[in-house]
Amino acid sequence: MHKESLKDIGEKELIKRIGKFMPKNQIADDCAFLKTENNNLLINTDALVENVHFNEKTISPLDLGWKAVVSNISDLLSSGSKKTLGITISLILPAKTEWDWIEELYKGINQALKKYGGIILGGDCSLGNEKIISITALGVQGEIEFRRNACKPGEIILSTGIHGLSKLGLLIRSENKFDNYTPLSERLINKSIEHFCRPKLKTNFLQRLLKTRPNQKIKRIGCTDSSDGLFQAVQDLSLASNCKAIINYANIPKDKDWPDGNKWDEYYFFGGEDYKLVFSLPKKWANNFLALDKNIRKIGYFVSGTASVEIENHKNNKILNSQSFKHF
Repeated sequence: MHKESLKDIGEKELIKRIGKFMPKNQIADDCAFLKTENNNLLINTDALVENVHFNEKTISPLDLGWKAVVSNISDLLSSGSKKTLGITISLILPAKTEWDWIEELYKGINQALKKYGGIILGGDCSLGNEKIISITALGVQGEIEFRRNACKPGEIILSTGIHGLSKLGLLIRSENKFDNYTPLSERLINKSIEHFCRPKLKTNFLQRLLKTRPNQKIKRIGCTDSSDGLFQAVQDLSLASNCKAIINYANIPKDKDWPDGNKWDEYYFFGGEDYKLVFSLPKKWANNFLALDKNIRKIGYFVSGTASVEIENHKNNKILNSQSFKHF
C-alpha cells in the first residue's frame, strides 16, 4: 500500500495536519501570537535550505544573511509588529564549509538587523549534508493586528509594491531557461537581481495605517506578505476570510520595463520572494492611505462568495492554472 509522502500532500495540507497538535488558530498566520503581561509578542520561524532556496551560483553568503533576516521580519510586519526584538539562528552546515562563508553570512545578518532592528539573541549549530539557515524572530505586536482572516466583502485589496522582480532576478542568476527571446533592459536586469538578493521592507507601514485610520475602534485588518507570490498571498487571504477576491489586472503595478506576455504574467503572479504586503481596508480607509502614500496600489476587492481568486480585465483566464511556489 502506498503511504502518503510530503510530495503527495503538499505544504498547505502538511501545515493543516500538524495544526491539529497546536492551539486553535495557531497556524492561521505566519506568526504565532503570544500574550504576555507587558507586551504581546509575535514569533516567526523561517528556514532557507541549500538547493531549494539558494545555492552558490544564485546568491552570495553576504546577501543570503540579509535575505534570511528580511524573510522573517517581513512576516512580523505582515502581522502588525511595531518593533523587532531580536532573532535566534540555527545553522546546519557540512564539515567542509569554509569559515569565510560563515563570516560573510553573519555580516549580512548584522547589516539587515542594523537596518530593520533587533539583535542576535542566540542559536545553535549542527552538522548536516547541506547548508540550512533557520531563524526565529521575535517582535512586539502593534496597536492594529494584521491577520489573514480579517478581510471582509466590500473591502479594497492593496499592495505595497511591484511583484515579479525577485523571480526574474533568480532566473537570471541561476541561468535557467526562460523567455530569452524577449530583450531585457540593463536597468531591469540590475533591478531584478537587487530585488532577489537584497529585498527591502516597508517599515513605516503600521505608522501610516494608524495615521489614516478613520475609526479608532478598528483594531484588525486582513494582511499577509507575498513571500510565496502575489497570487498565493491573495488566495491565503481569501481562504482564511472565506470571501471571494477579485484582482483587477489593469491596476497591478509593473516595472516600466516589464515585458508583456503570458509567461511574464506567470512570473509576476507566481514568482515569490518579493516580500511586499498584501492587505485589505474599508473603502474610506483605503482612499486615505492611497492619498498619503503614492507607492501603495489598489489591485482589487473582496466580495461575498466562495473563497477563491478571480482576475478581471485579463484575456488569459488560464493564468490561474499556474502553480505557486511549492516546498515539497
